[in-house]
Amino acid sequence: MIKNKKTVVLGATSKPEKYAYKAIQMLVEKGHSVLAIGQNAGEVAGVKIRTKMIPLKNIDTVTLYLNPARQRDYYNYIVEAQPKRVVFNPGTENPELYQLLELNGIKAEVACTLVLLATNQY
Repeated sequence: MIKNKKTVVLGATSKPEKYAYKAIQMLVEKGHSVLAIGQNAGEVAGVKIRTKMIPLKNIDTVTLYLNPARQRDYYNYIVEAQPKRVVFNPGTENPELYQLLELNGIKAEVACTLVLLATNQY
């Protein structure tokens, strides 16, 4: 009974050694629909990596693979998308953004997307 959770991967990459790449692969394997946004165009597990912010609707989760300084460009984008939660993967922790999300009724979750998926807690 897997529920498809529409997920945006911010900081997506087509480099197989990167965690963002592994997360996209695993999300697709687990049956979630994925929107990938990164600096460079590419493709992972049939998901095209977009280089521009596209309008978002009905987003369950935004999972971050950007350091806090790079996240700033996406603050409004994330808030406007109104996801249920934002997952801060290791290295992306950002108290400034947690606060902004909280003010907008969005759950900030400090976790690892790969671990959540592997342990069926996603």
